[in-house]
Amino acid sequence: MFLYLFIFLLFVLIYLNSEKRPKDVKFLTFSMVGLAIFVGCSDMLGGYDRYIYGELFDRMADVTHEGGNPWRTPSFQMYAGEFGYGTLCALISFITKNRYIYIFIVTIIIYILLFISLRDYTSNYPFAVILFLALWFFFTFTYLRQVLSATTAWLAIRYISSRDLKRFLLIWFIAYSLHNSALIFLPMYFVPIKKYSEQTILYIMGAALLLGLTPIPSALFQAYGEIEVERANVENYSAEGSFRIAYLIEAAFFLYIILSQYKKIPQEPRTIVLTNMLFVFCAILLFFIRSENGGRLGWFYIIGCISIVTTVCNLKFNSQNKLLMLFVALLLYLRIVTEWGVLISPYKTFFTKGSRQGDYIHILYEYDASYDYDKFYR
Repeated sequence: MFLYLFIFLLFVLIYLNSEKRPKDVKFLTFSMVGLAIFVGCSDMLGGYDRYIYGELFDRMADVTHEGGNPWRTPSFQMYAGEFGYGTLCALISFITKNRYIYIFIVTIIIYILLFISLRDYTSNYPFAVILFLALWFFFTFTYLRQVLSATTAWLAIRYISSRDLKRFLLIWFIAYSLHNSALIFLPMYFVPIKKYSEQTILYIMGAALLLGLTPIPSALFQAYGEIEVERANVENYSAEGSFRIAYLIEAAFFLYIILSQYKKIPQEPRTIVLTNMLFVFCAILLFFIRSENGGRLGWFYIIGCISIVTTVCNLKFNSQNKLLMLFVALLLYLRIVTEWGVLISPYKTFFTKGSRQGDYIHILYEYDASYDYDKFYR
């Protein structure tokens, strides 16, 4: 736990000393490289998903290295509706048979895409990285496909603001081929590029919350939110849960931060698009207020939250909101660290043998015991 706390506090310290260089590309580059290596070299941390991806990749790679066609394997057929991800796995299978190298390569791709979006859509890189750590960092350990899809979709934001439908659809389709939940990002192109009144925004949020109390969100998530059959057999990811107070607090807090400074947000097309994405992100949280995992669909809009909260909190004479946001970011970060527990702590890389003591996910779902003795036996 202390290692994760050290990482967060290090970036806070960097931010507090970066007032004169808020858009230092070298800082952002080193930050993304460092975090990518940290995540990519971890030993199956984050939960069950890595074991799904690892096992399917290993089966595909075995066929490839025996001279077979990876596009005709059962593993590829598992992603028949998401051929982009299956094709990526097939291409990587020509490079390696090892699940750790495969996960490392996918992680590097994710962080390259993330670097591009943070560079192009945020106004203060250290602050944006802090928000990334608080809101999304830990999910990059485990939800590889959906995170890869979301970071790909973000490349299309520039084409929303420039009204380039063909290029937007091309990027969106690639994201959709990686994970079908990218479908939720498609309507963003057709949202008018304008600043809506505060009253209109609050009406929309109220409607999203009311709908979230009905069975409708769970039905939609079951249809579009998660298509992995093996994963669905382990957990009922579309099930309704209790009222997610964390979703309500998170949405209300970000709405307060933005609406309190709403008039100061620049009237520039890309900024307006990102602002509206933030509102969609909050609406999705409220819409899935009773869903155990529906909030994951909001990931396609979370860059709007990172971008616009960064802009607003770093306006002149807004130090109060800035300090408040840093404190809340710390709470959000620590909440995941403590709730996930052994899924991420203690940290371990795949450069050492064996597994971590108390890692029940490894005990339940490790499909190849040979990895415990030699991580590079394949």
